[in-house]
Formats: sequence, structure tokens, C-alpha cells
Amino acid sequence: MYIIVGLGNPDDRYQATRHNIGFDAVTKICDETGISLDMRKHKALIGKGVINGQKVILAQPQTYMNLSGESVRELVDYYKIDPETELIVIYDDISLDVGQLRIRKKGSAGGHNGIKNIIAQLGTQNFQRIKIGVGDKPKGWDLVDWVLAQFPADDQAAVRQALSDAYGAVLMMMEEGPEAAMNRYNKKKE
Repeated sequence: MYIIVGLGNPDDRYQATRHNIGFDAVTKICDETGISLDMRKHKALIGKGVINGQKVILAQPQTYMNLSGESVRELVDYYKIDPETELIVIYDDISLDVGQLRIRKKGSAGGHNGIKNIIAQLGTQNFQRIKIGVGDKPKGWDLVDWVLAQFPADDQAAVRQALSDAYGAVLMMMEEGPEAAMNRYNKKKE
């Protein structure tokens, strides 16, 4: 079984913002697989289904970003999965260009408060993740204002492609392992 978690903030005012691209990625996976986020459990909206013969739980924590680990820990504990091999977390990264993916098997929080809280709650940095680039904040911008802003129109195509790539990366991670997905998706955009 895999638990695939997209990070974001639950309020409508945060929809389609840079910080909610993890939510958007899970929504894309739902659209592609027909899985519905139709339950509220473990401090998250969750959907259960099967992707390519594998049982999956798709989740969007409803705790707000900085407490995402509370939901992730409840999911990991309840479903008794190994976070190192059966958890995939998808989230925004300002150090990557818009639309660029970076897949990792483990690592530090890199300043991301949602990931910091997941690491604190799970007691390990060893879980798979897909980082989706949202671009670095321009000079003079406050970081919070940047990540809570929506993408401009000229970034929309790159964002749509990144969400499709994230779905492809999830499939590849589940079928062939994270290394294969890293080789395929950890590339600079042309």
C-alpha cells in the first residue's frame, strides 16, 4: 500500500497558490485515476483506490501546512505503512524553477515548514518526496506573500505540465522505484 500526500492549506482562499501545488498534484492524480477524496479522516481529506494494482490512499491534510505532520503521522500509524518505502509526499519548492520536479528518497526540510513538521512527527527524514518548483521569490517580496500568491498566466502551462509529470513520477516510483523516477524527472527544464 502507498500513501500519497499532497501538502497545502485547506481554505478556499489558498486554492491554486504556489504553496498548494501539492494539493493540486493529488487532485490531478484523482482526476487521472477516478479516485475521489470523499472521506474526512486522520485530519485529512482522503480517497482510497487502486492504481496499477497497488492499493493507495490519497490525502490532502486539513491541518494547514505547518502542522501537516499531524495528519501524515495518523495516516502512517493507522495504515501501518513503512514511511521509507510506502509514503510519497508532494509539495512546493521555491529553489526550483516553475514546473521543475525534484524527486528524493530522503532529506532535510530545506526550510519547508510542512516537511519540517512531518519529519518531527515521524521521527525520520527517510520518506520519498516529489518537490514541484514554484520559482524563487522576486527581490522585495515577502516569502509568505510569494508562496500564498497564485501563479501568473504565463506560468500556467508549466504548472499543468508539472502536475502531469508529478502523476507520472508517482506511477514510476510505485512501479519501478524512486531511482527510476529520479533518472526520468530530475532534469532541468529546457
